[in-house]
Amino acid sequence: MSATADHAEERTNPAARLGFEPGQVVQEIGYDDDVELELREGIEATTGQELVDEEYDDVADVVLLWFRDEDGDLTDALVDAIGLIEDGGMVWLMTPKTGRDGYVEPSDINEAATTAGLAQTKSISAGKDWTGSRLATPKGAKAKR
Repeated sequence: MSATADHAEERTNPAARLGFEPGQVVQEIGYDDDVELELREGIEATTGQELVDEEYDDVADVVLLWFRDEDGDLTDALVDAIGLIEDGGMVWLMTPKTGRDGYVEPSDINEAATTAGLAQTKSISAGKDWTGSRLATPKGAKAKR
């Protein structure tokens, strides 16, 4: 694929900016009716398979965690997510943007990620109402350098 085609896909498929790859197993946690459906569909199109839910009983390559301020303790949610991924896997934490219901302060995300043993490696706009933070396990963070 040409560089121009890569950039065109990034504009039309929001999941392309997040680094998802064909064949990855993506486990989704925190799904509700407020999530970014276009992003979910883009992830499924990119990976070539449906997202698996919280009942999935094997390890995933990536956890897609939708988290709102009222969802409880973010550190606990991240520790739980780490247990669901392969060594070197990643967590994409999706939180509502500034001013939206359920907004989570960036400092709270950073503190929770650090406490859980994750490194924040990237932040992006993940749609109209959501911001995405790419959180890598230490092995995953080293592998991406």
